[in-house]
Amino acid sequence: MPATLAISDFRRQSTEERQPRKPDVSAAFVEFFLPLHQRFTPWQQALALHRKQALAAAHAGRLPQHLRPCSITESPWRVELPKWCEDQRNQMTGPADDAELCVKMLNSGAPGVMLDLEDSMVNEWDHQKTGVDNILACLRGTLDYHDKKRDRTVGIKPSSTVIFTRPRGLHLSQAGLLQDELVSASLFDVARIFFEIEPDALKHPLCFYITKSESAEEALWWRDLFQTLARGRGLPHDYIKCMALVESHPLAHQMEEFAYHLREHLLGLNLGRWDYMASLIHFNLPDAEWVLPDRNTIPHNVPFFQNLRELMPEICHKRGLLAIGGMTALYPSREDADLNARALAVLQKDKKNEADCLMDGAWTGHPDQNQIAVDQFPYPNQLSERPKSAERYPDLRPKLDGVGQRTLTGTRAAIRTVIRYRNGVLNGKGASLLDGYMEDLATDRIYRLMIAQRVMHRDKVPIVDESGDAITHTPQLISQLFDEELDRLLRELPTNGSPDAAHKLRRARQLSEAMIVNGEFDPV
Repeated sequence: MPATLAISDFRRQSTEERQPRKPDVSAAFVEFFLPLHQRFTPWQQALALHRKQALAAAHAGRLPQHLRPCSITESPWRVELPKWCEDQRNQMTGPADDAELCVKMLNSGAPGVMLDLEDSMVNEWDHQKTGVDNILACLRGTLDYHDKKRDRTVGIKPSSTVIFTRPRGLHLSQAGLLQDELVSASLFDVARIFFEIEPDALKHPLCFYITKSESAEEALWWRDLFQTLARGRGLPHDYIKCMALVESHPLAHQMEEFAYHLREHLLGLNLGRWDYMASLIHFNLPDAEWVLPDRNTIPHNVPFFQNLRELMPEICHKRGLLAIGGMTALYPSREDADLNARALAVLQKDKKNEADCLMDGAWTGHPDQNQIAVDQFPYPNQLSERPKSAERYPDLRPKLDGVGQRTLTGTRAAIRTVIRYRNGVLNGKGASLLDGYMEDLATDRIYRLMIAQRVMHRDKVPIVDESGDAITHTPQLISQLFDEELDRLLRELPTNGSPDAAHKLRRARQLSEAMIVNGEFDPV
């Protein structure tokens, strides 16, 4: 059965996209942007094609491997970390189009804040424009929001918090700016912010969070872009700084080489665990041995995470870079005391594990998580520490023997989540709090891939019901489960809710199943 999951007996549906709105940007920006586009968009498109080829090769049996030792890995190069970012024990992250959350994150006391234009935000022009406007206001210290409970305006307090912006990744293109041409979404986002800033007014150099990279070669694209922008304004060539997410299975095998190419700009690497899990499934989709258990039965220290979690600090600290851990998905609640206690206990255990692996910090998404996360890391950073018996080339595809459970209940939960997540997108939300978990595009992608795995390998991998009986996951069963979960969600709608709520839920159900049927698993 092909890895695209184009199954003839599965009900095929269209995943038609909305007509994109034309970005309303100034003529001066277009003039600034055009030469950048002419140089960097063809390069971006070539890199995107290379990604497709690498995935096809993996599905044909040529899986990602560590690169051979070379001068990059054997020479003694190091990064000199600036003083203003030596402490990144917690980096709060959230969608840039939510002004209230942006202000709350910056006032939380977190050492770092990442304002997101990507996975936690809807990829539509109105949201992107609002996100960029909010980012620029955050960089200037002028963003505020109206606190309805206290009937007052709340602004950003002065602090040493480092502000990062996460632009969209190299896999995405932006329509509408130039007639009959797509432009690189990464280029567009970075250029829009750089075009508007006044470097002398910023409390630290402009910082980006590079996302969704899949090879060391892609670092050269970012390096040349950063240096071209700086040179155009007479700034030092290394003015722009960045961190980079390791959230694809191929890049996990090329971290040191990637860091070398960006060494004049790079501050550290981050383990983007949920996108990494999705990528791991995607690259191993044809392999029945990689049918993952129900997501919430996979422990935080599962070997495929733990091996990478231990490798990253070894590489980073050897080179003077920070190693930052991932996001804990279970979210605290100020309304549910039991859920809140459980979420904060899980957070503490998770971050303590990352600190024990010699990570220098981690991600959180709620201000109540900040101090607990910071407290798990004993010092501003652990750059002077190296793992005692680190394996430089560990197995990043260890077998899943004995990990978690594969259940019909888990399949139902996945289906319910993807419907509700897609419903959130249709309502303008790129991240939704569902059953205590903060779900964004990465976790939605995990669930779609898990459902696909269970259909593709239904004759080899048993998925059991509450009685322990194997339930064969045929395409027809999946469609039935989608119908049943949709019916449940429709019954749960409030009687006094929006008149089009039911329509959007039905549309979300259609889109979610269609994405699985049509093999649409790229991070878009």
